[in-house]
Amino acid sequence: MDKVEIESKRLIFNDFFKIQEVILRFLRFDGQMSKPVRRLVFERGDAVAAIILNRHTQKVILINQFRYPTYEKGPGWIYEVVAGILETNEKPEEAMRREITEEIGYKCSDLTHIATFYVSPGGTSERIFLYYAEVSDADRVSAGGGLASENEDIQLIELSLLELWEALDTATIVDAKTIIAATWLRRRVEAKK
Repeated sequence: MDKVEIESKRLIFNDFFKIQEVILRFLRFDGQMSKPVRRLVFERGDAVAAIILNRHTQKVILINQFRYPTYEKGPGWIYEVVAGILETNEKPEEAMRREITEEIGYKCSDLTHIATFYVSPGGTSERIFLYYAEVSDADRVSAGGGLASENEDIQLIELSLLELWEALDTATIVDAKTIIAATWLRRRVEAKK
């Protein structure tokens, strides 16, 4: 017996994002199959994100940009780690290097994998591949700021480690992937003391 039986799947919204309706049954903890249940899956694609430390300045480079879904509940403009969507057949590391160049204008060779996690598994299949990277002033190849073709308007924010810890402690950072990355970096720095 399969642990999940898919009775039907259909795409009910197909645009930049996709929504799929699935009717399924799953193996319950009591050993019985569930009755048929309807689930909607928001398919956004997988993403990459990285917290970047400039090893010369000892500052973390974040981005600030307008995110409409946060506007109604505030603040609209939020601090985030560099991030983006994986393109078809693109490896996560390749996508991460591309996004670092597009958003903050640095070339990056070494990436340290922090974690891979689901953003909101009750409704979306999106996973984030989260990394840590260090850059130097010599790695700067452009101004960054995002792609005009994608209507990106990105401001680079450089915070000292103490400023980053304060932003975490005062809930100035409200983006989950950024909170995870900054918390990981804080633990890493404190473990080296």
